[in-house]
Amino acid sequence: MTGSIVSAGTRERVRGMATPIATALGRLGLTPNALTVIGFLGTCVAALAAATQWWIAAGVLVLAFGIFDLFDGTLARATGRATRLGAFLDSTFDRAGEGIVFLGIAIGLVAAGFPEGGWLAAAAMGAAFMVSYARAKSESLGFTPGTGMANVGLMPREVRIVVLGLGLMLATGPIYEAPPVNAVCGGPCDFPQGGSITAALLIITIGSVVTTIQRVLHVRSQAKED
Repeated sequence: MTGSIVSAGTRERVRGMATPIATALGRLGLTPNALTVIGFLGTCVAALAAATQWWIAAGVLVLAFGIFDLFDGTLARATGRATRLGAFLDSTFDRAGEGIVFLGIAIGLVAAGFPEGGWLAAAAMGAAFMVSYARAKSESLGFTPGTGMANVGLMPREVRIVVLGLGLMLATGPIYEAPPVNAVCGGPCDFPQGGSITAALLIITIGSVVTTIQRVLHVRSQAKED
């Protein structure tokens, strides 16, 4: 059991849908590596939007460029231009872009008067990076060759992108307001309006920790077979 909510079949169908768009971009003269860089720059814009508390714009950009990330690898495979350098650049820029987005969210939450949100963004970033590291290290050691490890775990990158994008897009009104003291409960009783971001970061943090454990156990089961 891989525990993944995104099956290998689903991945293949999505890649098939992306192929016509990727090849059209290729006909415009764009190379796979150029698409990788464009996707990274778009992610930087999403991080800037989050840092300035344009939450809905940040969410739209996170989702848009998360989808855009499909095109570089798809174009490389469709045109026979897949290289080890391209795979390296794709993975490296993916990690950098994800980290920058979480940094932008942390800056935006702290600026909104919610410093605890900054800590949570840092936790989500660290947990997400462990998911990617577990895959990279396992594959470098010969476990789960190819893209098999991408199908292991509850919270792979594409799921994190969807959760984060929706959490940002659903944030309306102030991210944090000191709620009024309620006479019944003796203290603040309401959640801040931007609670969707907090929920998304919590889901990513917990889901990524679970995914890392799943991948460790997956590698351990393979090691026993050696």
